[in-house]
Amino acid sequence: MMFAQLPRSPRGVARATACLGVCAGLLALAACSSSPASRFYTLGDEAGPATARTAATPALLIEVPPVDVPSQVAKNQLVVQTGPTQVQVLEQERWASLPGDEIRRALSSDLTQQLGTIDVYGTAYPEGTPVYRVSMNVQRFESWPGSHALIDAVWSVRAVRGETVMTCRSVVSEPVTGSYDALAEGHRQAVQQISTQIAAGIQALAAAAPRVPTSASVKGASGTPARITQPGVPCPLPVGPSAALDGAGTAAAAHPGSHASAAANG
Repeated sequence: MMFAQLPRSPRGVARATACLGVCAGLLALAACSSSPASRFYTLGDEAGPATARTAATPALLIEVPPVDVPSQVAKNQLVVQTGPTQVQVLEQERWASLPGDEIRRALSSDLTQQLGTIDVYGTAYPEGTPVYRVSMNVQRFESWPGSHALIDAVWSVRAVRGETVMTCRSVVSEPVTGSYDALAEGHRQAVQQISTQIAAGIQALAAAAPRVPTSASVKGASGTPARITQPGVPCPLPVGPSAALDGAGTAAAAHPGSHASAAANG
């Protein structure tokens, strides 16, 4: 005996479809709840006290433009070294912003606090105040869990209205433990050491800057404006046992074995 299959009622089909939708939603929620949450790190001292040390009329101003970093680490994920020729990209361990932005923000904050000034990059500033532009090119930004955090950077300080340039290289390696928090802290300490060297360089350039009379232009024998040059200023010496400094100039001869020097172009 054969029986014909009766068609389902529209209400039954709708109920089955609703049940399938609920099950799919529950499975999606379970999958989301089981995936690990991302952790974010910053090079800024977010826990530090918010103190205002900037003078109402600072003696000098700074400009800190964007910082260049190697392309292989220019991403939000932490890139850690697992060997001399191998790295690992960590999807759940991330920088709060791109590493170049993190370094620029930390460098600007450190310099403004140390020098009692403000960063006027991208903003207008008064004509009578000297401005020093700080440029940095990070050539190595290495994270070795359980070993060290290393920053190898070439940086320069230029008087915006002058022609003198101090160009130096700093290599800072901070020992770290195996945690990713320690890696971020190691890089933060490295940026602080480099910023201390840069602040010393800015102060040295400011102290050696020629004083030009404002009432009249300085003229040479021919009656044309004379070109005033600034004497060469050596790079500041490294800060701390984990830092090294290199450049091209005379400081290395004055301090044998220190690897500290500068290039000044007048």
